[in-house]
Amino acid sequence: MKKILALLLAAMMLMGCCSVFAEGEVPEGYPAIIEGLDFGGADVYIYDWWSDDTRVNDPSEDQQLQYDYQDWIMKTYNVKVHVTALSDWAGNPTELANMVVNKDNSKLCILGISSGFAGGPLANNLYMPWTYGLDLGVFNEATVDFMTKDGVCYGVTMGPKVEPRQGVFFNKAVLEKANINWEELYDLQAANEWTWDKFEEYMDKVVVGSDTNNDGEPDIWALTGNGDDVTISLVVSNEADFFGFNEEGKLVPTIDTDAMKEALARRQAWGEKYMRPNEAWDDYQRFWPEGNVAFFIGQSYEGFNGNSTINQCADDWGFVALPMGPRSNRYTSCADNNVYGIPAVYDEETSLKLQQLFTLWAMPVPGTDEDSWATNFYALTDDRAIEETYAMLREGEHATIMKYNLIGDRNSSITEITWHLGDGSPSEIIEAALPAFQGRCDIFNGDAPAEAPAEEGAGE
Repeated sequence: MKKILALLLAAMMLMGCCSVFAEGEVPEGYPAIIEGLDFGGADVYIYDWWSDDTRVNDPSEDQQLQYDYQDWIMKTYNVKVHVTALSDWAGNPTELANMVVNKDNSKLCILGISSGFAGGPLANNLYMPWTYGLDLGVFNEATVDFMTKDGVCYGVTMGPKVEPRQGVFFNKAVLEKANINWEELYDLQAANEWTWDKFEEYMDKVVVGSDTNNDGEPDIWALTGNGDDVTISLVVSNEADFFGFNEEGKLVPTIDTDAMKEALARRQAWGEKYMRPNEAWDDYQRFWPEGNVAFFIGQSYEGFNGNSTINQCADDWGFVALPMGPRSNRYTSCADNNVYGIPAVYDEETSLKLQQLFTLWAMPVPGTDEDSWATNFYALTDDRAIEETYAMLREGEHATIMKYNLIGDRNSSITEITWHLGDGSPSEIIEAALPAFQGRCDIFNGDAPAEAPAEEGAGE
């Protein structure tokens, strides 16, 4: 099908035609036409903070198929779609708020923000309810759940996949020196047996041989990483969370649970026994390149972006999911997808039309290579890291979007936990944190006025 479309495209371009499709034609694999959907030639803007509404001059085959699909949508529904930046990463939420306050519906738009800014729109009804396409498999389910309040969804994603976040990188050379066959990590993962306890077994083997020159001090360490990432990884991998909605639809702290206490207890134990000690919070960024740490708990971009921390080490590396805690039966990470919604400035009919158009736009492009996302990764690591770990974590059932994103980023929402791990037992830390956590929920729920956040030091 891709070759046929490419040949058709080339022929049409030679003839000077603007489209490869006949009037009213629904090409193979394309979605059925939505009867009655017509924008009358209007412009519609899909706003993010990085696009510039241009197309490349020499598109690849997949890019051309995407352009063909988008052209078909625009021709079929009599609309001109512009995918472009409205402001920057931090500016889009402000633009959304201004649009709603000023009741500005002069442009038809779907407006995207980072999920870390989603709390304001949800709390203040800046997005309209999203009712269309939720059962079509087009949008990531974890994000739909995250953007649902009182049983109503207010935002979706551009497509069904997620960007994995936390996982476990490993240095193959260090493991081999500890007589560990690193393939076993993938095998355990595949068998659904990669757990906290199994991870500790491997870290124990590294610790046993950590003093390589017999001077009484370790030269090899089992674990490093951003301290907050390690904490959050243990929380999410034990199916715990920092906040959640109660039966009344109010956001409440969810830290006083056995699952959270287990995660914090394990975090304290790993910090004492396995982690290379930090002097500054970002020391892990210089530790890993030295090639003397076996495992690194971090975010996927730190390895799968070619210039990031993991690739600064000369040794080969692999990547497995976070090991499962005792209360989990799945692998997961803290996904962080961007959110798109309809500004609350339109009537219901217009909102529905915009939802229908965005759903079509977000669908996978027929005929394109479903695995093209992985192409650039193969130069960085082994096939199993890509095809078994990263591919799995991109699926919605393996994604968790932590509710602290409704409050803000993790440096403004959960630091009473993440930056105070040395302040006592898990129960004592949780008890001390509860008032601040409840205060943030009260603000989100509209039960208390917003206050400027207090500044505090960086994570350990």
